[in-house]
Amino acid sequence: MTDISHFARPGTQIHVRVTPCAGRNAVVADEGKLRVYVISAPEGGKANSAVAKLLSKAIGVPKSRLRLVRGDTSRDKVFRIEE
Repeated sequence: MTDISHFARPGTQIHVRVTPCAGRNAVVADEGKLRVYVISAPEGGKANSAVAKLLSKAIGVPKSRLRLVRGDTSRDKVFRIEE
């Protein structure tokens, strides 16, 4: 898993590109962009929940501090670190 702990400051917005139904769960920094691969299907918010769980683990903040700001049904999502 990629170390992206520098995103852990409150108020930081994290832009990610999500690939659901992937073969593995992973967070990858690729040319300055974050890509999140999740095994979960994009049904009923399962993939969003899996993305939040992976990001919170990679960043080192509790999942409750990670808020989905934009992209609920899109592959391109924006999360914000809450205080």
